[in-house]
Amino acid sequence: MPENMLNASIVVLVDSTPEGIPTAGALALVSVARALTSAEVVALAPGGLEPSASAVLAAAGAARVLVADLDGREAVAAVAADAVVAAVRSVRPAVALVGSDYRGKEIAGRAAVLLGSACASDVGDLEVVGSELRASKLVLSGTWSTTMTVSAQSDRTPVISVHPSAVEPASPAAGEAEIPVEPLDVPLSAEAAAVKVVSREVSDAAAGPDLAEAQRVVVMGRGTDGDLGLVHSLADPLDAAIGATRVACDEGWIERSAQVGQTGVSIAPSLYIGLGVSGAVHHTSGIQGAGTIVAVCDDSEAPIFEMADYGVVGDVAEVVPQLVEELARLRG
Repeated sequence: MPENMLNASIVVLVDSTPEGIPTAGALALVSVARALTSAEVVALAPGGLEPSASAVLAAAGAARVLVADLDGREAVAAVAADAVVAAVRSVRPAVALVGSDYRGKEIAGRAAVLLGSACASDVGDLEVVGSELRASKLVLSGTWSTTMTVSAQSDRTPVISVHPSAVEPASPAAGEAEIPVEPLDVPLSAEAAAVKVVSREVSDAAAGPDLAEAQRVVVMGRGTDGDLGLVHSLADPLDAAIGATRVACDEGWIERSAQVGQTGVSIAPSLYIGLGVSGAVHHTSGIQGAGTIVAVCDDSEAPIFEMADYGVVGDVAEVVPQLVEELARLRG
């Protein structure tokens, strides 16, 4: 067995778009699993996948795909948790990985209870030490990093929710071979069967890349004065998701689902750009996993500059158009 790798399989919950295409976060999670084990990575797709999806999953590192027909109810966390439990009992993996958004954390917790195993939530980094997994995460508003040991064993498979946004998913290679796609029967628990999805809709804030999974995020703060068009002018050419501070959401400038921070979404993008963000702790606690942090704010004493890798003191209404113009010039 290669050093610092498990020798047992890993199950990964793969979320997909309504068209059956695995999300970027799901592919990144498969890549995380591939780096942890010398055995097979099994992708669990709750719902249908479009025909080319197996090749995309293979490129990310999956060896098998289990497809669970949940009759369109996979959005219900309890239903998806039942699918994870069914996959674990079928595959007997060392660990099961799910994404770390609100739904993913609920899935992880419920699946672990049903399996009588352990759950680690909101993990930012995983590594294998000996025969055990070590899971690291930020706690106490990002002021502490804590590492826990998770026993990876097939008789009581732990379930871990992981932030995949700091990992670039593999791109499918030309002629990538498809991998086996197998149906998975999922017995629904009484609790899951009792929940019915009445309707679903994508909010305007979520119309771009998914905030929790995005590699690049542009955040709208008080200093933007509600100019969402200005924020889009920078986010769109970067293919970045748009987030917001609590103040921006309180003012009604953007939907509450875009809120980043202690009472919103925790993100870990490779690039974070804060526009008019002061850097209050209830916001910065949700961005501690970010790679490069760029701040544009007209207050030179703003706390955001203490953690920023690059800072620009100035009016966002003047600075952002210059950034957009320079991006266009660099891209020719």
